[in-house]
Amino acid sequence: MSWPVVELSEVCSRVSVGHVGKTSEYYTDETGIPFLRTQNVSKTGLKMSDVLYVTHEFHEKLKKSQLFPGDVVLSRVISSQINCAVIPYGFGVANCANIILVRPDSTKLDSEFLNYYLKSEIAQRNLMKRQVGSAQSVVNTSVLKSWEIPLPPLDEQKRIAAILDKADVIRRKRQQAINLADDFLRSVFLDMFGDPMVNPMDWKVEPWGNVLKIINGKNQKAVLCPDGEYPIMGSGGEMGRANDYLSPENSIIIGRKGNINKPILVKEKYWNVDTAFGLVPDREKISYNYLYWFCVFFNFERLNKTVTIPSLTKADLLEVKIPTPCIEKQKLFDGIVNKLNSMKINYEFAESSGIDAFNSLSQKAFTGEL
Repeated sequence: MSWPVVELSEVCSRVSVGHVGKTSEYYTDETGIPFLRTQNVSKTGLKMSDVLYVTHEFHEKLKKSQLFPGDVVLSRVISSQINCAVIPYGFGVANCANIILVRPDSTKLDSEFLNYYLKSEIAQRNLMKRQVGSAQSVVNTSVLKSWEIPLPPLDEQKRIAAILDKADVIRRKRQQAINLADDFLRSVFLDMFGDPMVNPMDWKVEPWGNVLKIINGKNQKAVLCPDGEYPIMGSGGEMGRANDYLSPENSIIIGRKGNINKPILVKEKYWNVDTAFGLVPDREKISYNYLYWFCVFFNFERLNKTVTIPSLTKADLLEVKIPTPCIEKQKLFDGIVNKLNSMKINYEFAESSGIDAFNSLSQKAFTGEL
């Protein structure tokens, strides 16, 4: 099926960037106007958990960046993809900064159709090629205005959007199930052992050096990891390879610099540790699952002695003390974790298959094959 192709500006009354400039002095409490920023437009849509608010007076001054139901907003700063979302009806009054505001002409272009098209692989690929900026990649509004999109009849647009919306709901529910599993484990841990930072159950407390081995990785640059070579995890989460400092299966990795509060539970047989630490528990004293969740609750930044980039030393970690419940109780927790992880694997496989299916459906939808 052949559809006409039009420039985005031909079917939108506005394609512009939100407010750019100083705003901090206009921030207020939740009695103000929601002020959306790049971080409020996530992969899954609007993310309102850390939204800021500005005064009503400031909002009235920013006429060009005021948001209305049906507006499509895009993250202006690009990382691995361009995030987008639709301002829903009933959202209320809002304003924005440093995000792209696209206001479709509702007689020509359906907002949800545009939203799903922007998320499609073909649109993402084309737009990512046209990003601008040297220090920080951004979406350019001039590029977006002249960007050509397919334009089926309005009724067909709405039909496609409705089909994709149903498929997207199923995909989101699978992800919610995965997230709920992690929330459930957090609750189980607290119920069985109490908050380890407080130790309300008065478990015996041991220095880390008594219950685990700390492997200190080299500060070497991570490079691409070819098939068949051991992976390496740097403190920033980068993947690469190295030749030594292996961390055995089911140990914990924590960052040495930068993001030091994000422990990783190692599931592969071997990993290398670059600018990070490997924690290998003494299995007779502490289980790797218990250690991992202790690390989740422990605030490693309290050990940080620098004022710039958060960092840890082996000496810092040796100062950590950990409540050590009886190993039998820890193994009981292991059993709960293993059962839940089996369920998560099934959900993750289903979600991965669902993403592939959704992408295939999306491709068919925007090539007129749906």
